[in-house]
Amino acid sequence: MKYLIVGLGNMGADYDQTRHNIGFDVVDSLAEEFGCQFKNEMLGDLTRFRYRSREVYLLKPSTFMNRSGKSVRYWLQKLKLDPNNLLIVVDDLQFPFGTVRLHKKGGPGGHNGLKSIQDFMQTNQYSRLRVGIGDQFGKGGQVDYVLGKWSVEEKEHLPSIITRSKEVIKSFVSIGVQHTMTEFNKKADVIKSDHPD
Repeated sequence: MKYLIVGLGNMGADYDQTRHNIGFDVVDSLAEEFGCQFKNEMLGDLTRFRYRSREVYLLKPSTFMNRSGKSVRYWLQKLKLDPNNLLIVVDDLQFPFGTVRLHKKGGPGGHNGLKSIQDFMQTNQYSRLRVGIGDQFGKGGQVDYVLGKWSVEEKEHLPSIITRSKEVIKSFVSIGVQHTMTEFNKKADVIKSDHPD
């Protein structure tokens, strides 16, 4: 059985260590854990590994965030994958920093990457792992915040957030979205935001 795990982000050194690239960070860490190397392929960087008799593909789209759907659709078709075996890892302003939540469907919620995926796939029936980055910005500051670098304090917590995200992904591959949601979404988050309200 094959799975496609897509980390959303933007390619290029200017976007490294930014909040919007947490999806890239999670799949990079998974690749490191399983000892596989990303290779530049059509519309993205791709690698794969085996986990509990499953073949798991990791993808980082090279289309930039607002065209992520083009890459996702291409690789779903290329790998002949059922959309039920697709999981998108994405940053989310609607959750406090450190929150990790799995959902099996839903709208884009203002996220350009999810909007692109929905547009290209013509459905919102796909799983997504939403990693909270908080919303600690003033009026008109959303873009700078999302594309901004992690603070020193946030960087201290990132390893725990990424580890929890990987646990959810491995569970998704092993036992499916519904059981994984039951198992993980009810648990308290590892990290709570230390920012003032």
